[in-house]
Amino acid sequence: MIKQLKNYIKKSVLILTLSAALPACINKDEFFLLPDTEGIDAAIWDNEGSVQLHLNRVYDVVMAPFPLQVLPDRYGVHYASDENYLPDNDANAKAALGLQGILGDNDVRFAGNKYGGNPGENKYWDIARCNDAIGNIPKGTLAPAIQKVLLGQYHALRAITYFELVKVYGGVPLPLEPQLESSVYMGGRKSARECFEAILSDLNNAMTMLEGFNPDDGSGRGKITKLIAACIKAKVLLYMASPQFNPKNDPKHPYVQEKWNDALQANKEAYDLCIAAGKKLMPNYSDIFRTEGTANTEAILVRTYSSTLNARGHDGEYRSRPTSEGGSNNLFYVPTTKMLDAYPMKDGKPIGTSAEYTYDATMFWQNRDPRFEATFAYNGSVYPLSGNATRKQWTYNTAINESNGNAVYVRRFTTPGLATGAVKYSNGIGGSGMDWIEMRFAEVMLNYADCLNETGNISLAKDLVRQIKVRAGVVPGDADYGLALAGGTAALSTLILNERQIEFAFENKRNADLRRSRTMHLLSGNMSKLEIQLSAKEDKDILEVMRNGVMFRESLNINDKAVYNRYFRTVTVTNTTYLPYNVPEFHYFYTFHNDFVNFGANIVPTVGWSGGSFDPLD
Repeated sequence: MIKQLKNYIKKSVLILTLSAALPACINKDEFFLLPDTEGIDAAIWDNEGSVQLHLNRVYDVVMAPFPLQVLPDRYGVHYASDENYLPDNDANAKAALGLQGILGDNDVRFAGNKYGGNPGENKYWDIARCNDAIGNIPKGTLAPAIQKVLLGQYHALRAITYFELVKVYGGVPLPLEPQLESSVYMGGRKSARECFEAILSDLNNAMTMLEGFNPDDGSGRGKITKLIAACIKAKVLLYMASPQFNPKNDPKHPYVQEKWNDALQANKEAYDLCIAAGKKLMPNYSDIFRTEGTANTEAILVRTYSSTLNARGHDGEYRSRPTSEGGSNNLFYVPTTKMLDAYPMKDGKPIGTSAEYTYDATMFWQNRDPRFEATFAYNGSVYPLSGNATRKQWTYNTAINESNGNAVYVRRFTTPGLATGAVKYSNGIGGSGMDWIEMRFAEVMLNYADCLNETGNISLAKDLVRQIKVRAGVVPGDADYGLALAGGTAALSTLILNERQIEFAFENKRNADLRRSRTMHLLSGNMSKLEIQLSAKEDKDILEVMRNGVMFRESLNINDKAVYNRYFRTVTVTNTTYLPYNVPEFHYFYTFHNDFVNFGANIVPTVGWSGGSFDPLD
C-alpha cells in the first residue's frame, strides 16, 4: 500500500485539489500517512495562486455547510437532539438518543471512514492539508507578509478541525507536522488538555498573523480574520470551562474555577473586538439568514454560497419548503413538541406561568416569544413564498399539496421572493444561494454571558441576554423579560441554555450545547410532534371549495378559537415503538470506530465503551 501510495503521489500534478479518492484499503499504522507531501513540487509553495487554490480547498472541506448538505457516514449521531424529528427517519440519530437501540463501538464515524479528501470523508486528511501548508509555506519564496496571511488562515482552519474532533471524542491523535513515510504519527490519542493547548496555540498564531487582514466583502467574504480567530478562541475556552470538560461532581477530575476566568477574559476580548468592528444584532431576527455581506451586521463566520456560480449552491431552501412551493420538507426541519414548548410567552416567562400572556395548547402559537412566529409556519399562518406576500400555509392532514402530517414548518431559512421553479439546487446551480452563518454576534454575546454568569457577574450576564430578547420583540412584563426568574448562577445557566435553543433554532447547535452542558443524559419523556387533524372528514371539501377563485379556508380567522375548533384539532403524536429519551452519561465522549482503532497507531477506545481505557479528562 505504501508503494502504491507513493506511486500515486508522484503521478499527481494537481495534488493540491486532492479531489480523487484512493482505494479504501488501509494497512495498520498508515491512517495518518496521507498523500499531501512527498509528491508535491516544492515550487508550489512559491506561487501565491497555487497556495490560494490549496487554501480554498481547505476552506471547502473544513467550513461547516448548510445542515444536511454534506452527509458523512452515520451523520445522524451529530444531528440528534430534542429539537427536531430527524430521528424518526434515521437509525443512528435514534440510537444516539436511546429511542431505539444504543450506539455501539463502530457507530460514531465523525473522524471519517474513507481514505479520501472530499468534505466529510476524513478529518485527518483535512488536517494533513493544513499541516503540509504550515510546514512548507515558510520554506517557499513568497513575501513574508503574504506567507503570514496564508499561514494565519491555515492555523485557524486546523484549529477548527481539531476543535470539532475534540468536542466529539474528547482526546484525539494530534499530528501537527507533515506526515512522511519515514515518520508516520505514532503518538496515539492525546488528552483533552493537550489537544486544547494545540488548538489555542493555532488560534493565537492566527490572531497574530491575521492582524490587519480585512478582505473586502467582494473578494474575501468567508475568509478568516483576526476577529474570527478571536471569537473561535473564546468559544474553545468556553468549552474547556464547561461541564463536558470541567465537570463539577467528578472526584476523579476536580472542578477548576480558573478555567471560567480564562474563558471570561477571552470572551470579553472577542466581544470587544466585535463591537470595535461594528458588529451588532440585526434589527429583525427574521432577516438573519436572508441578508448577506456587509449588510448583515451580525454574521461573523460564514460559508459562502451562490445560486448562479457552478457547484456553489445548497438545498437548504428545498429541505425547508412545503411541497406546494417546490420543496421537500426534511424531518430535520420538523420541530418536536419539546422544541415548541421551549419558547416562552411574549413576556419571557415559560409557558403556563404568565398571568398576562396565557398559553393555550390548541392555539399554541398565540402570545409566544416573537421568535416563534419568525421561526415557524403553522396551520393557517401567513407564510410568504414565491413572491406571494399574503400566502397562507395549511398543514392539516390531507390538505391539498401538503399532506405530510407535519403541523409546523421551519421558515427561518426560506426566501420569500424565490420562485418555485428556482428552489431546487440541481446540476450545480439553483437554490437560494444564501450563505451559511456558522457564528454570529448573538452567539458571541451568549458565550460571554455564560462566562460572566459563572464568574459571579450575573447582572452583566443578564444584560447581554436582555439585549437579545429585546431584539426579538419580547416585552418586559413583570419579570424583566423572564430574567427575574433566574435568581442565581444555576438558574441563569439553565435560562441561557434555553435562550440558545430558541435563538439558534435549527442552526445545528443544539446537539453540541446539550453535550457541552452535560444535560443530554437528562433528556426525558418521549419524542413527539404535533399534527393537525380535521374535526370531521367532510370538512376537507368545505375548506377547499373554491369561491370567487379562492378556497374557503383562506377566509377563516384561525386566531378565533371557536372558528379554529370548528374545523381543526391539534393532536400530539408519539411513535409508541420508541423508548423515552435515554442517553448514557459516558456518551459525552464517543469512541473511535473500529477501523480507526484497528488501522491507526496506538488508538485506545474511550472509557465506558467496549474495551475502553482512555479517559480524555485524565
